Amino acid sequence: MPRGRHLVDRVGHRYGLLLVEKLAYVQRPSPLISRPYWKCLCDCGNYTIVRGGNLQQGSTLSCGCEKLRRQKAAVSTHGHSSGGVISRTYNSWRTMVRRCTEPTNKDWFRYGGRGIKVCTRWLKFENFLADMGERPTGKTLDRKDNYKGYSKVNCRWATYLQQRHNRRSEGKQ
Repeated sequence: MPRGRHLVDRVGHRYGLLLVEKLAYVQRPSPLISRPYWKCLCDCGNYTIVRGGNLQQGSTLSCGCEKLRRQKAAVSTHGHSSGGVISRTYNSWRTMVRRCTEPTNKDWFRYGGRGIKVCTRWLKFENFLADMGERPTGKTLDRKDNYKGYSKVNCRWATYLQQRHNRRSEGKQ
């Protein structure tokens, strides 16, 4: 450890579903920086190695099993998965919501970043499904007016050709 710094002992501490068992190793990217990694036992029975800072900040709370459990629960709630694979309809809905609500999404600047929103009713998949029905083969979700948000009156299932003819010019906002 660098002079004047000490290692915080996390053995026996619990972080979410993780119980710290022992220090796994210390990474030293430079003489002044050290990053301890801890061997943790997850409540599911798996072991994982986690950086101490991630435990402290609360960004890692399980071995990954909890994220997987939440994903499976989300898909199984509405019945749009088979063998862990989500349906095309659910994927269209999920993609729509993400690009309008998550600034970290690669397409957010074209959607949420320019004010395109998903109507409140459609934030729940079951409502989207009731309004739009199953995604037909060869079609994807399209907004009739590209300057308005996603809602029942402004959306349709369209072919790729229909969507190509319905694009807004990139210079306009």
